[in-house]
Amino acid sequence: MKISLFYEFALPRPWVPDDERLLFQEGLAEVEAADKAGFSTVWLTEHHFLEEYCHSTAPEIFLAAASQRTENIRLGFGVMHLPPAINHPARVAERVATLDLISDGRVEFGTGESSSVGELGGFGIDPADKRAQWEEALEVSIRCMIEEPFTGFQGQHIQMPARNVIPKPHQRAHPPVWVACTRPSSVQMAARLGAGALSFAYTGPGPLADRVRGYYQEFADKAEPWLPVLNPNILAIGGDLSMMVAPTDEQALQRLGLGGGFFSFGIMHYYMTGQHTPGRTGVWERYLEAVKEDETLAYGPGRGAIGSPGTVREFLRGYEESGVDEIILLLNPRSHEATMESIELMGEQVLPEFIERDEKAVAAKARRLEPVIEKVQARRKPLPSLAFDENYAFGGLPTGRGGSFTASEIPEAMAEINEGRVQAAQRAKEEAQ
Repeated sequence: MKISLFYEFALPRPWVPDDERLLFQEGLAEVEAADKAGFSTVWLTEHHFLEEYCHSTAPEIFLAAASQRTENIRLGFGVMHLPPAINHPARVAERVATLDLISDGRVEFGTGESSSVGELGGFGIDPADKRAQWEEALEVSIRCMIEEPFTGFQGQHIQMPARNVIPKPHQRAHPPVWVACTRPSSVQMAARLGAGALSFAYTGPGPLADRVRGYYQEFADKAEPWLPVLNPNILAIGGDLSMMVAPTDEQALQRLGLGGGFFSFGIMHYYMTGQHTPGRTGVWERYLEAVKEDETLAYGPGRGAIGSPGTVREFLRGYEESGVDEIILLLNPRSHEATMESIELMGEQVLPEFIERDEKAVAAKARRLEPVIEKVQARRKPLPSLAFDENYAFGGLPTGRGGSFTASEIPEAMAEINEGRVQAAQRAKEEAQ
């Protein structure tokens, strides 16, 4: 089992002017330490307008910075939202490919639809359309990464003419694709697609084992992939997977404080029961009030990788036994110094044995899946694509409103450039005389 880190970049109020800068700078230091410690991947979510709960709105920017301070740790979108009003699929392809190039091929391409009122409403997306938008956008973004040129798409939600989208990713044909899975049916859908499942697992390793078996059974029996690159893997993330490692259990609990339950509370607030006034509602304040009424919201022993290295080692072994391929550990808000020590202790006293066993498990899994993948590949669907019209071309000035409008800024700029050339030539002639 691989062990990775997950960032929401929560930033509870009260805020001071330097908080957001410090949040990202401390995060970069933590990822650099995680790379040296041996963590597999740093996964960074993308959310918009969810203040306090998540300030990670441009994950590719942070991951690009992290790529230049690390060597081995993989860089995961956990996830990038694909509805085109949030991220146009051509821009998705461009940003993913650019990050893949500057990181020497370390990108994990996690995808999702978005599920919060704040985000869907903020971008004018009808929740009834979000799955169809994700499906179209995933197809278009993958085709943009691999086709030269992309031959165009005419769908219900996306219309795009032929263009050669550049650059192309380092990992060919494209980085591994993952799907955010909040429900068992989504896990099955990911398996049928041949994509990795970013599976929420709130009920512990026991029920997770059934989900893992179900994923691989669905992959073996029903996968009809169109993705050029298969990624048969299932990963566990959940609100009960916070990380706080210290020399003793008591120190770990003290350092965790009340922050360990903020992730789950934020989900409830923004996705289910909360009412939020932008720039006014205090989410952390509401969380503290809820903890006063129910102390179990704040987590404790057995509710994550929390405790001494020995305690955390035993906790993680339970998930390893479930058969899950990777586990993501959440980081506590406003706990940089404790997080740095947690990462160091994980690297020194916990990760080595898991890394050693994972190397053997990956090899055994490859042997086990070899005949399965052969059958899955035989059921492969062709990647949908339009025939490219070799006579198609674009050019000229942009026009609109039925031809009544023509953009004039470029002709005006070129006229100024040409005038400058004429004047420069005249000055050169006069100086020569």
